[in-house]
Amino acid sequence: MEFFNSALGRNITFVRPAYFIISGFTGVPNNRYYFIFLGFIFIVSVVGNTIVMGVIIVDHNLRSPKYVAVFNLALTDLLINCAFVPKVLDIFLFNHNYISYNDCLTFMFFCFSLVSMQSMNLVALSFDRLIAIVYPLHYHVKMTHKLMLSLIAFFWLFVITVTLIAVGLLTRLSFCGSVVIKSYFCDHGPIYWLACNDVTPNFVIGCLFPFVILGLPLGFILVSYCWIAYALIKISTFQERIKALKTCTSHLLLVALNFLPTIFVYSYVGKIHLNARIINLSLTNIIPPMLDPIIYVLQTQEIIDSLKKLLKNRWKHEIATVKE
Repeated sequence: MEFFNSALGRNITFVRPAYFIISGFTGVPNNRYYFIFLGFIFIVSVVGNTIVMGVIIVDHNLRSPKYVAVFNLALTDLLINCAFVPKVLDIFLFNHNYISYNDCLTFMFFCFSLVSMQSMNLVALSFDRLIAIVYPLHYHVKMTHKLMLSLIAFFWLFVITVTLIAVGLLTRLSFCGSVVIKSYFCDHGPIYWLACNDVTPNFVIGCLFPFVILGLPLGFILVSYCWIAYALIKISTFQERIKALKTCTSHLLLVALNFLPTIFVYSYVGKIHLNARIINLSLTNIIPPMLDPIIYVLQTQEIIDSLKKLLKNRWKHEIATVKE
């Protein structure tokens, strides 16, 4: 119990602040242009992900387990930018830097849960590609809607549980000094380092969280593609190998887009200026949800054909209405 209640039984007065002050982007010249750029990203993200989800809902040909995962990815991407961008614009564009204690923890919970689920969606898609290429003749038997829905439900439960633990451990901290968060949102690390009692549990979860949410998913994806590469080698003709590999192109681009910038930023987190790190972290969290639907639309022929079909039917309907 002492591990989780380090302020109890000691001569430390437990202080829970009424609010925190988010100070990210302070001193960045012409930062309003950056916020306008974030607004543009938000609009493109909402439109793009809504189109992808709408096409999957309307077109009954896109009801395979793969598109269940694609739909969940688009939903997660939409929610990420809806959680981040409006609040960031409200904080910095309209100078609402003060955020109450409970609102800050709630903001953190939704941000971390959604960003974590983004990685899990890529695991679900890699699992789908693994079954499709390694077991092509048994794909529809092995990869069912029930399995994909169960996998996605488990991932949601997992990321919510892990994030609740990380956020819950913050409630044991006493903040008797500064309440200024040096980040662009209610970030976990910048908050627990403000505490004046023992932060060991928070430090441990802060170290484990990236490994569990980023390291393990990336490890599974790399192993699955090694398995896929081995299966492709055994395919007799070069044309068939290329055809199978093309089905993985969009997923590989999403993996590179979502993991590489994050790995780069965290690798140099202590070597770059605070403002540069904050801008890079914000772009790492906000740009992938905008580009994900664009990549899937451009790289997936089924979605392109479905969009053409829907637009063609819409165009015919409008012509028929005009003639009447």
